[in-house]
Amino acid sequence: QVQLIESGGGLVQAGGSLRLSCAASGRTFNNYDMGWFRQAPGKEREFVGVISWSGETAYYADSVKGRFTISRDNAKNTVYLQMNSLKPEDTAVYYCAAGETGTWNVRAYDYWGQGTQVTVSS
Repeated sequence: QVQLIESGGGLVQAGGSLRLSCAASGRTFNNYDMGWFRQAPGKEREFVGVISWSGETAYYADSVKGRFTISRDNAKNTVYLQMNSLKPEDTAVYYCAAGETGTWNVRAYDYWGQGTQVTVSS
């Protein structure tokens, strides 16, 4: 089992920045690729990005590419999502997830956090 707890969400104006954190406990954190997803009201959960277990590679959804950056600190069992140039359409609950082979697909992930709300005002 891996327990994931997100933090860092909140209310920010358009153009602002937030950094989300996801702290992991339980099984070995650096065995897992870590993904970030988001879900807006009335919409399906959407892929944001994923980082490999080593932190060497990451890829992102087109909607956030160039604005969001994922990083991880395996010594701290934590993954981060740095969000810059935020837009109102980025408003959603953001989730981190752990999977042995992370992809854009929600089904690739075995463990999920409870989510943290991000609200971007115009």
